[in-house]
Amino acid sequence: MSDTATRVAFRLRVRPELLDEYLRRHDPIWPEMLREIAASGRRGYSIFHAGGGELIGVYETGDDRASQAYLAASEVAARWEAEMARFFVDQEGRADQDAETLPEIFHLETQLHALDGDA
Repeated sequence: MSDTATRVAFRLRVRPELLDEYLRRHDPIWPEMLREIAASGRRGYSIFHAGGGELIGVYETGDDRASQAYLAASEVAARWEAEMARFFVDQEGRADQDAETLPEIFHLETQLHALDGDA
């Protein structure tokens, strides 16, 4: 992993009555959407279900603003997000653009590098 990588975590809530369908739509997602996510510069991208419809997503990128801009301009991502919009609770706009982000408070490698004087 590059020292310049930005790690992003986000939270979304899926309507509980639509959770099973949401999960099916992600196993697998559209191949062209997988390619767009990768082309946007996101890697190590995972979404976890925390229970009750709460989702926690995490990814790394070299430039999150550029990644966001790429997906915002992507016709594939726009179609995917339009399909997914009905699943989310209290979501303004596209989930890939407006999800609640979570502050990072600990990263093992960063602290190990600092401890070893490599930071």
